[in-house]
Amino acid sequence: MEKILLIGKEGRLDCIAEAVRKKRYSTQLYMFSEVNNPGFLKKSVEVKIGKTDDVEVVAAYARTIRPDFAIIGPEEPLAVGVVDKLKEMGIPCVGPTKSLARLESSKSFTRELLSKYGIPVNPEYKVFHSLDGLEGYLREMGMFVVKPDGLTGGKGVKVYGEHLHSIREALQYCNELFARHPAVVIEEKLDGEEFSLQSFCDGRHVVDTIPVQDHKRAADGDSGPNTGGMGSYSCADHLLPFLSQDHLLQASRVNAAVAQALLNELGEEYKGILYGGFILTKNGLRLLEYNARFGDPEVMNVLPLLQTNFIDICEAIITGTLGKLSVAFEKKATVCKYVVPQGYPTNPVKGTCIEMEGVPAPSDRLRVYYAAVDQQSDGRLYLTGSRAVAFVGIGDTLEQAEAIAEDAADKVGGYVRHRKDIGTRSLIQQRIDHMKKIVSR
Repeated sequence: MEKILLIGKEGRLDCIAEAVRKKRYSTQLYMFSEVNNPGFLKKSVEVKIGKTDDVEVVAAYARTIRPDFAIIGPEEPLAVGVVDKLKEMGIPCVGPTKSLARLESSKSFTRELLSKYGIPVNPEYKVFHSLDGLEGYLREMGMFVVKPDGLTGGKGVKVYGEHLHSIREALQYCNELFARHPAVVIEEKLDGEEFSLQSFCDGRHVVDTIPVQDHKRAADGDSGPNTGGMGSYSCADHLLPFLSQDHLLQASRVNAAVAQALLNELGEEYKGILYGGFILTKNGLRLLEYNARFGDPEVMNVLPLLQTNFIDICEAIITGTLGKLSVAFEKKATVCKYVVPQGYPTNPVKGTCIEMEGVPAPSDRLRVYYAAVDQQSDGRLYLTGSRAVAFVGIGDTLEQAEAIAEDAADKVGGYVRHRKDIGTRSLIQQRIDHMKKIVSR
């Protein structure tokens, strides 16, 4: 009997739990989480509630169950060194150590790593530790992006012309960031189409999953504030409508080069998920950011299509034998749509019930992943303020997958909403036209 500990608090963890349990009848799954949702309760032997970024509390729970290994879902536990602590206790992890997790927790570390090792996907950028010289650089850049050097849950990046409307406003925001973060990174504003490439990594071997396009903006038509991600899609040919095989190969090579650069720089093997957030521009591929774990929702487009046993992949990551494992995915399209509280992300409804009675049952064509909902003693599900439930449609075509996801998301009752346009023909055509326009300039 294999005993596995999952650490996390969101829909991403529910999806990972499903993959762990798939085709593996001799597995005992324990979950350390901040929410008590029905997905976790159904899939695990036990759900322990606690702060996932409290190293000592996580360690105390791990000490009581003594898992064979642990999988860390979100970025916060990685950034504070949960993996380091578990490794000290003899518990191997799918997830990088605190030093390696700087790939996500420190944008300046990542930019400078790529520059040092000649990985040519950085935009023009500069790291600032104070306001000295910052105004001059902003004026020199013209169009720019402000990024805090730390974790912000996907909501800290602000773009000039969209979130910031003057140099004065940008300087004020930078000053606010300096109060909470050691540095600010200023980067050129890039125009193009974004995509994610998540790869398994054992420190020396990198194996790619499927490219996915996420939708950060809160409302239809890519409007409203940024969120943790309102949904995402992947295509049956394992490309994207604006992405060629050559572009995907370039991104794959970047992920492999970054794994090697981390090994050279820190002398330590990166064991976990290398998630490159890329953008295709007129001047080629550029890196927006790295994440040190699966994306949420992007993991939901990938793991449901995984044909290789996920536990075999985890064990290969831990033992450094990933290069010997054949990893395959179904040739299907997926569309994920997140149902969120009304008012999300700025002023979300909390504490009210959602109704799931009319939602179709999960199947080979529909996955349902629970996130920031709390199942209380009355058996009902209550909103806790963040993304609530993700619905993933799976089909032979993108149109089929979108229709399945939309049908399910639309049937959730309560003070909730979702983006209806994710995965639709009209929105994807806008992305294709956008890329054609950029290239033709």
